[in-house]
Amino acid sequence: LVEQAQAATAPIQRFADRISAYFIPCVIAASGFTFWYWYRYFYADQSLLNAVSVLVIACPCALGLATPVAVLAGTGSAARKGILIKGGDILERMHKVDTVVLDKTGTVTTGKMSVVDVRCAECGAGSEQLNAKSSKLQTVQYAASAEQGSEHLMGSAIVRHAHEEGIQLFPFDAFRAIPGQGVGATVQGSRVLVGKQSYLEANGIATDPAMARESVQIEQTGKTVIWVSRGNEMLGILVLMDVPKEDSQEAIGQLKRMQIDVTMVTGDNRGTAQAIAGQTGITSVIAGVLPHGKSEEINRLRARGRVVAMVGDGINDAPALAAADIGIAMASGSDIAMESADVVLMRSDLQSVVQAIALSRKTF
Repeated sequence: LVEQAQAATAPIQRFADRISAYFIPCVIAASGFTFWYWYRYFYADQSLLNAVSVLVIACPCALGLATPVAVLAGTGSAARKGILIKGGDILERMHKVDTVVLDKTGTVTTGKMSVVDVRCAECGAGSEQLNAKSSKLQTVQYAASAEQGSEHLMGSAIVRHAHEEGIQLFPFDAFRAIPGQGVGATVQGSRVLVGKQSYLEANGIATDPAMARESVQIEQTGKTVIWVSRGNEMLGILVLMDVPKEDSQEAIGQLKRMQIDVTMVTGDNRGTAQAIAGQTGITSVIAGVLPHGKSEEINRLRARGRVVAMVGDGINDAPALAAADIGIAMASGSDIAMESADVVLMRSDLQSVVQAIALSRKTF
């Protein structure tokens, strides 16, 4: 990637080439005039030396070499910092970025989701009634069994939690994932749904009002609530938690000092998104967005004249990465995200985003 970037011609190189096309004849003409002027009015033996001096001093070589050397230096320096830039044109465009859109899970946060609580419908809403172990075990067991076919971070966290608790999982079939909503599968002959409250309700599952109120309070603390049902029966909820990366708050502050607007876009609920935003200093949040909605948000910003960089790591981020002026993918994410992006960050931290934009500005 680095070799391809260094061999590519940046748009500003073509501008320099156009200047050279006019500059070279002008220099030759000036050199010829110098020879004629000195030969006629001053010292004939100095005329050739002065004419050559004009050519040497005004040589357009520097003009022709400056841009490719700058691209070479910029992409090489970026690579040493773990930032792979796929072309000189990308390095050039990046200096114009005035808006950075961040995915939440795995980009602003660590992406290492973990199940921190299980609440079952039969246990009631009060914490003093959450000791019905069999009901809680059943909630985890059916949720993890259905999630075995999922590639989502939350699904992986639920399956990992079941293994850690020594819970035996059932075989599954008829697996189906609805992007941004949840998954469904047939487990032990019953249809099991795992996902958002709206996903279950859209499939005819009645959710408990008291548990719904409780889930809103949980989400306001920055945690994520996953609902679980079997057949037409509501089993319970799983509470998952993710935390911001250590450098997220500092990096976002640096972007703001660079006069860059920062927006977080996520498919997660608004309560959780606002909580994470509050911890990292992000003031603009777009929550509850489906995968295709992310690219629509990017296009909306671009239509307003903004130059947008999208930063993400997941399969769901790929359309938005492709739609942005500059797509920046975390190397810890999916292959399709890295393929769709213009820049790949080998170190999956937001400081690399700051370094990439700063380096582009210096190079330009």
